[in-house]
Amino acid sequence: MAMNINDEEVKPEQQGARKENRIPQVEKESLKDEMRNVIEEARMVLPGIQALFGFQTMAVFNNRFEDIADSSKLVYLVALGLLVLAMGLLMTPAAYNRLAERGQVSRKMINLSSTLITAGMLPLMLAFALDVYVVVIAAFDRPEAGIFAAIGTALLLAGLWFIMPLASKKWR
Repeated sequence: MAMNINDEEVKPEQQGARKENRIPQVEKESLKDEMRNVIEEARMVLPGIQALFGFQTMAVFNNRFEDIADSSKLVYLVALGLLVLAMGLLMTPAAYNRLAERGQVSRKMINLSSTLITAGMLPLMLAFALDVYVVVIAAFDRPEAGIFAAIGTALLLAGLWFIMPLASKKWR
């Protein structure tokens, strides 16, 4: 007979039940629930992109913007373009659903939406990295520090947004 940490006897049928409780519970979603979750994921990311886009567009009207080098202004504009791309990719599933598949949910729609949202995270990651580069350059006037910070930002976000989920999926 096995014993638990409190030195109490554990019956064999209880051991099996406890072992089963440690197995991650997975439940298959319906198409409707899966679509709702995909749209909710996009809704979670969009406010952050919109806020960043707002700050980005306001920055050019700041007096300090004139002081940064033209090369940093170009990087800033590329980051702004990447934000527009990310926003477009993340908003496309809702528009597509409304116009192409109104009132229904399909596997095609879910797969397309998931692909677009995932694709939108890449330009968002790059935009963040480029923004960090510009900010560090403006703060310290050291291009190597800006490059280091941008690479660090891109690696961190790539790890959290892509590598961790893919590794988790592989280990499941």
